[in-house]
Amino acid sequence: MTAPSGREGGGRPPRWPFLVAVTTVIGGVLVNLASNLLSELAAGILGPASFALVISGALGWVVFDVRRRRAGRPDGSGFADGVATPSGAPTLPPDRMSGWPSPGRMPGWDAAVNDVADLLGREQAVAVRGRRAVGTSACAIQAANRCRDDFPDGQYYLDLRPGGRPRSARQVLTALARILGTPPPVSARPQALAEAADALRRHLDGRRILVVLDNVDRPEQVRPLLPPTTRTCRLLLAGGPALIGLRGVAERWIDEPDIDDAVEIFAAAGKAAPAARTRRADPRVDPLVRDIVEICGRQPRAVRALGYRTAQHSWRHADVLDALQRAVRTPPHQRTGLAPAARLLTEADTAYRALSAEARRLYRLMSLSPAPVDRATIAALAARRPEQVSALLDELTATAFVRGRDGDRYEIRPPLAGYARLHLRAVDPVRRRVAAQARLTRYLAKHAERHAAGLAALGSPPDREWTLPLDDDPYGWFDLHQELLLAVVRVPAGAAETLPRRVRRWWFRLAVALCGWLAHAERLDEWEQVCRTVLATPTAEDRPEVAGWAHNELGALYRRRHEPHRAATVLNLAVIERGRRATAQARMNLGLALLDLGQVDDAVDHLAWSRRHRSGADRAGLALTDLALGAARLARGELDSAHRHLVRAANTFSALGDARGYAAALTNLVLVHTGLGEHLDAAQAWRAALREYDSVNDPNGRAAVLLNAGAALLAASPGQARQAYDWLAESRRLREGGRPTAGLGRTLLYLGDAAAALDDPDEARRHWVDAAAICEAVGDGPGQSAADARLNTAVHEV
Repeated sequence: MTAPSGREGGGRPPRWPFLVAVTTVIGGVLVNLASNLLSELAAGILGPASFALVISGALGWVVFDVRRRRAGRPDGSGFADGVATPSGAPTLPPDRMSGWPSPGRMPGWDAAVNDVADLLGREQAVAVRGRRAVGTSACAIQAANRCRDDFPDGQYYLDLRPGGRPRSARQVLTALARILGTPPPVSARPQALAEAADALRRHLDGRRILVVLDNVDRPEQVRPLLPPTTRTCRLLLAGGPALIGLRGVAERWIDEPDIDDAVEIFAAAGKAAPAARTRRADPRVDPLVRDIVEICGRQPRAVRALGYRTAQHSWRHADVLDALQRAVRTPPHQRTGLAPAARLLTEADTAYRALSAEARRLYRLMSLSPAPVDRATIAALAARRPEQVSALLDELTATAFVRGRDGDRYEIRPPLAGYARLHLRAVDPVRRRVAAQARLTRYLAKHAERHAAGLAALGSPPDREWTLPLDDDPYGWFDLHQELLLAVVRVPAGAAETLPRRVRRWWFRLAVALCGWLAHAERLDEWEQVCRTVLATPTAEDRPEVAGWAHNELGALYRRRHEPHRAATVLNLAVIERGRRATAQARMNLGLALLDLGQVDDAVDHLAWSRRHRSGADRAGLALTDLALGAARLARGELDSAHRHLVRAANTFSALGDARGYAAALTNLVLVHTGLGEHLDAAQAWRAALREYDSVNDPNGRAAVLLNAGAALLAASPGQARQAYDWLAESRRLREGGRPTAGLGRTLLYLGDAAAALDDPDEARRHWVDAAAICEAVGDGPGQSAADARLNTAVHEV
């Protein structure tokens, strides 16, 4: 096989080297003649100059002749400048024959090659699509070689990206016209391109010819050739993801090779290396190689280059994997150099180099995000306008570097995630990485704080239909971005200890806002994990107020889990760490925990201190403290003081528009009015509380008001036992399914009373037995004593 001579389709070489050489020689002769007519001094100066010009002209002639000879000599690659035909093709003279370019067989591609070959037998135009450098050219050429006997009249190959520069549609048609001997387009106008394409179709009509167009970057390069109208001629395209939706073209997508095939590529490249004869472990049986090719993104070119270099330098697979993992997993704000293996991968990524400079930058910065991000967040991360980001995302999506997710979010394709971090560390210095990380954390923290502030006025999402825009819907915003928020706050092990100062402040504010949402959504395990992460940072050790905040959050969490002992322990730490000025919230939570433990006097003392430390401007905090103080005074039997605190809390919550707090104050007022014998006021309080809970999704609060209403109704009007029984049964239903609590025990206690009032002693006894067991399990001594007393009374009556 020999390669055709000349440039595009056999054109002549450029004439400028010849003209430069001739002009230089003539100029040297003229200068030499002129120097003889001048004085002896002038001749002594110009003579050497003329010799230099003659010598330079001769060198120019030699360079021109060497280039001319090389242009007509076979280069051994099987094709010259993108054009190739098989032996026996009648369209070219015998001395211009050439074989197909042979990029090497790719393992695991038999199915893809067979599919393309089958499509060529049925379809007039076939496109092999895939991201750049994944091997679409190799697959197309193998398929063409497999079915070359079906095209005896000729097979032609044309590279549409010679030297890395894509051809235009006119250049493509011109090259094909020179190969096939048809008129080239006279201009780049659509009409001229259509006329040239029609001439090609007429020339190919009735012939069994295969034309392979490789490295098609844009549909515009081949659109004049589509759709092909000849029945026997076939058109095979190989290119990137942009070749989608072409009219009359059947498509076959090529993915990255799977991990086993990538290991085979790695091993085959190592066998071709000069040092492959040395005794070393077979890559195909070494499990470390599987991790290596995964970091390479299973990109054939990168895997082949790394396999060759590993064998050439006898690198240990463990060392290569360690170097790559260190470059990928080290937090971006920490300084670390790139090992030769990692640098080799960044240099072998031809698809990355084909992107525009801004697209490459955005691709690198997106590797800082550990989860999918929306366009607004990407714009903040890259410090670019939204319209610029949209255009760059379109480019990255079209080239299969990123993929879209729900909610107009984007992420780097999983096989390329590690590869993107290698590029980030290779190109961007630490200060740029830290600046981008700070922009991302700041943007998320500010938006999380704004949305967390609006959670108190809304119910929980399961029982509400949201029609608000996403930016105005706190639950929708947190639900959409929860993966990103949690990933940013849960920094990798060891990274939180070294967070840069400009990132640390916004990171802590993001953690605070995120805990507010997790507490509101009852996601207790994740709430605890975030608090533990904050406590593990050196900031919590250096700044007691940060540790106090984390311990206060844990105390509220343990109270929510009905673990009062653990809550009291961590809340004592929070009171010590937060200091006098910031201790109000911690003391209030500690008072509630002590109240759960039955230590009423200590609880009242801490709650009174909490109210004293509250700022007058903190109306919501004062209302919460009054609510807690009212519950504590009620537990101590101080009904008048409890009534005063609860009324004050209810009025403040109502003025603030906090339906949940208002309903909680009314729930406790039911018991106060019942204890004072004010049954009419108690009925008004429970009816108002039930109305509030109809608009607030708070099962525990609704269960509490139903319990209080049922107990009050039994005490005030035994004749309404059926209504009380129904309310108490609903309260039990709302409490069941979770951990046993004192509220469930009291509900069963009064449910037994209602059953007894309805003359059903057997059911009443069952409820009292269950109430005694639950109260004993949760440590509710008074509840257990009341249940035992009712059981003993029932026994004596029998």
